[in-house]
Amino acid sequence: MNIIDRRLNPKGKSLGNRQRFLRRARAQIVDAVRQASGGRKITDVLSGENVTIPGDGLREPSFHKSRDGGLREHVLPGNKEYVEGDTIPRPGGGGGGGGSEGSPDGEGEDSFRFVLNAEEFLDLFLEDLELPDLVKQKVKASEAYSLQRAGYSVTGSPSNLNLVRTMRNSLSRRIALRRPKPDDIAQLEEEIRILDEVGADPANIAMLREQLETLQRRSRLIPYIDPVDVRYNRFNHVPKPVAQAVMFCLMDVSGSMTEHMKDLAKRFFMLLYLFLQRRYRQVEVVFIRHTHKADEVDEETFFYSPETGGTVVSTAFEEMRKVVADRYNPDDWNIYAAQASDGDNTSYDNARSAAMLEQIILPVCQYYAYIEVGHEDQKWPDRETELWRTYKQVAAQCEHFAMRRVSSRSEIFPVFRDLFNRERARM
Repeated sequence: MNIIDRRLNPKGKSLGNRQRFLRRARAQIVDAVRQASGGRKITDVLSGENVTIPGDGLREPSFHKSRDGGLREHVLPGNKEYVEGDTIPRPGGGGGGGGSEGSPDGEGEDSFRFVLNAEEFLDLFLEDLELPDLVKQKVKASEAYSLQRAGYSVTGSPSNLNLVRTMRNSLSRRIALRRPKPDDIAQLEEEIRILDEVGADPANIAMLREQLETLQRRSRLIPYIDPVDVRYNRFNHVPKPVAQAVMFCLMDVSGSMTEHMKDLAKRFFMLLYLFLQRRYRQVEVVFIRHTHKADEVDEETFFYSPETGGTVVSTAFEEMRKVVADRYNPDDWNIYAAQASDGDNTSYDNARSAAMLEQIILPVCQYYAYIEVGHEDQKWPDRETELWRTYKQVAAQCEHFAMRRVSSRSEIFPVFRDLFNRERARM
């Protein structure tokens, strides 16, 4: 028996099928999204993604003939094994359909590849993630526009009609063309009526009637309001300030920072960039890496360029101070900073780093997050690093400074939620 559904597809069915597929394969897709996010740039996190997941378990159910039952007649070609009347054994393998084939050893699994759009990617990337509403009151930018008065126009919408200017133009035109006043016409009509009642000289009355007719004709020819008098308010689109932000990514890239640690830092920076992108119209990212010296670099150099040397954290703060002074006025920008390090720092630099953080960096920052990264199998001991002890003193005095530790990818999302939750944002 074959069952064929010949009903016409309703409008939007493809969208519904896609959503059902995403729900059914959510666990596999989430894993694929998080794996894919590790290889993309921070500023590309808002774009879509090509995702590949195993095809096993994603096939739709189908109807087919069972091989385990039923009566069927077959006409088979002649062969050397069977003759007429022999019993042919049933084929094995149950009632399943065709499986995946093609691998040399007989085993294999097809992959399913599809494209997630930006919204679908972000929904999965930020699954179960809460973001705060950290927005500065004083913000500047120039993407939005507002209407501003810009004089008058002879055309426009009736709602923009300027009555004062229109009536002023009408009065000027009537004075220039010497349009008779209604009172003058009424006075002349009253004079003619009185003369008719007293029986005055008919020639005089005829002259007055001629004057009245001239005034009335002139009044009709010169309208009270002419289209040339009409004026409309004119408006121009002018830039309107909107929110904009800059994110400073500071990272120790000395030899002690392994690729695993840099990967943890990158994932955290991606979440922070995504949070800012969804809160502000414009977001810029500044990458500053440091060993015993600090430089502003691009993202590729920041994460992947090898570097060696000692660790002096204050050099990163000094570089950030210069960049802020040159390009990002704190009165015009929402400034965020996130620092990633394994906790090592030269002993003599701890006091200077704390002083620069408290006196120079934090006063211009909307929020500052410090992430201390460790090895993948590291269990955080009771012993604290020098930088951690230094920052604990700063965190005790500054509400918009937070610090956390991570050693595996699975900790990135919980830590980010902890750092950027709504309760903290209201502090």
